[in-house]
Amino acid sequence: MTQISLFSGSATAQRTRFSAPSWSLSALAGQFQVWRERYRSRRDLMRLSDYQLKDIGLTRYDAEEEWRKPVWRG
Repeated sequence: MTQISLFSGSATAQRTRFSAPSWSLSALAGQFQVWRERYRSRRDLMRLSDYQLKDIGLTRYDAEEEWRKPVWRG
């Protein structure tokens, strides 16, 4: 990355240190996998009948609340 100083009489280029991002590609891919699994689980929960939801101790309202959550919220 190059910076140009506008305050001096001439345009001098200064080199700045570039730091690599703190995340890795494999960590990012893993996070997307977690989000995809949450989406699938919530979708499957919405497909259950009221009787099936009651059998696992949930109501339709509980399932809909879970469905409305963004995937990045656990």
